[in-house]
Amino acid sequence: MSLQPESAMNGSFLSGGLQLARYLVKPSGKTGALPAMVLCHGYPSGGIDARHSAGTFPELAERVANELGWNAMTFTFRGCATSEGDFSMQGWVDDLRAAITHVVAETSPSGIWIVGNNTGGSLGLCVAADDPRVNGCALLGARADFDDWAEQPRRFLEHSREIGTIRRTGFPPSTEE
Repeated sequence: MSLQPESAMNGSFLSGGLQLARYLVKPSGKTGALPAMVLCHGYPSGGIDARHSAGTFPELAERVANELGWNAMTFTFRGCATSEGDFSMQGWVDDLRAAITHVVAETSPSGIWIVGNNTGGSLGLCVAADDPRVNGCALLGARADFDDWAEQPRRFLEHSREIGTIRRTGFPPSTEE
């Protein structure tokens, strides 16, 4: 089985004026409305910095398309990998909503499911609760809360700059935002 079907596309979509990188795969030989899965990575941690977020997710998207016969898309949230922008929780929520809009436009799916890891899972659940286009979601190690980030906002901001999810000097204007 090839991990590079001819229908695999690489590209980008816009979220709030920012270009976000995406990897979209449509299963070979399938026609008509098919379900779509949107795969969401987590916040970079451990030895993974922002440049390497979602590194293996395109391979997972390939497997979903080839083995399940679904359309599958992964993308990198703002501030990660080659996607533009700086991390913010609301920004990532906006990015996921834009990703759903993009996958709908590109695939005309029979339904949409979100699969999210860590922070991507937590935000996936929040978006799924408010977006009628989403049929369901699966959470993998999703965070129940973000208290550690909220309790030490300056330290979290410093960490975010170190790993590259916040790139612009002066963003955010304060740790209160």
